[in-house]
Amino acid sequence: MPLPKSLRHTTHNISRALAMAACLFAPHIVAAAEPAPIPVGLVAALSGQSAVSGEAITRGLAVAIDEINQAGGVLGRPVVLVRRDDESNPGKGIAAARELISREHVVAFFGGIDTPVSIALVPVANKEKVPFLGVWAAGTGITHNGASPNYVFRVSAVDALVDQRLLRYAVSIAHAQHPGLMLIDNPWGESNHAGLEAAAKAANVSLAGAESFETGDTDMTAQLTRLKAAGADAIILVGNAAPAAEVIRSLDRMGWTVPVISHWGISGGRFPELAGPSATKVAFVQTYSFFKASPKGEAVLAELEKKYPAIKGAEDIIAPVGTADAYDAMHLLALAIAKAGSTEGPAIQAALEALPPYDGLIKRYAPAFTAADHDALGADDYIMVHFAENKIVPVD
Repeated sequence: MPLPKSLRHTTHNISRALAMAACLFAPHIVAAAEPAPIPVGLVAALSGQSAVSGEAITRGLAVAIDEINQAGGVLGRPVVLVRRDDESNPGKGIAAARELISREHVVAFFGGIDTPVSIALVPVANKEKVPFLGVWAAGTGITHNGASPNYVFRVSAVDALVDQRLLRYAVSIAHAQHPGLMLIDNPWGESNHAGLEAAAKAANVSLAGAESFETGDTDMTAQLTRLKAAGADAIILVGNAAPAAEVIRSLDRMGWTVPVISHWGISGGRFPELAGPSATKVAFVQTYSFFKASPKGEAVLAELEKKYPAIKGAEDIIAPVGTADAYDAMHLLALAIAKAGSTEGPAIQAALEALPPYDGLIKRYAPAFTAADHDALGADDYIMVHFAENKIVPVD
């Protein structure tokens, strides 16, 4: 039987009152608005021969982002990492960066090990006005690109300075008088060819010659034979892990025992496995070693051990330079966003050029960058290391 009109009205009012009370006294059922995350990108080799480098960079970024978010994020917002695999291919790197900017709306992005890819990304960053922070590729022209304003920054080595370091090591430690050059045939090799010739001229050292090789080459005995005939008493090597390993295997086949001093591309892949026992004889450059004890280093190592159980100590950190450079770069970017008070590219770019001093993992940045210098690390930050049982340790 239908309720009387007066009773139906009373029932409606009671229901309405109960609904209002539920809203007032049970706020937990109303979802609080979460602050939108700040996306940052990574374009790096996550597969292929240099996949180790991409994983190392990812780990450094991940630990830094965890620290930033646990401290409340930036501008009250959490930071999230969006990764794309460039497969060491410049064309795929460009497509990945454009997609990160247009679809993922990253406020900045980091780069990987390959100089050719990073060189290709420079015009994308400068055109789109989105800061690009290199954390491995050392090609001098990446940051020295002539753009104004320049949206490209780097927390890594610079070829022109690395070349001076390699030559000095070859002469003073390996006692070489006529080093020969073995260079990968790409923009990275070209960058170092120019840098090594300039360093040799400045040091009054005569080079035995310069030879090049392709990424897929498996026999470099012809090039090495020419250098040997020209009187080379040391080899300065520039190449990533796989082709550089073939250089070492070619030396072994020749039976030529000669000091080899290398740029750091060999640390971004499976160089010890591919090169064999002679891999341990190669000295190469790095920007950081987790064997270098410091409170900051021990804290970062502890976080890496917690986050990646396979890491039991400094000797288990793969490609440490990628992790260390990326860790510091992420914190510097967070400082810049906070200083800018904005996630707009031009504001972040200006803030990066005027950061306050920051005590990082690698060093104290005071400051990291200026308007005239977008490279945070210099020659004094480089150390020489070698492989010992597949682990990267200082040479002395």
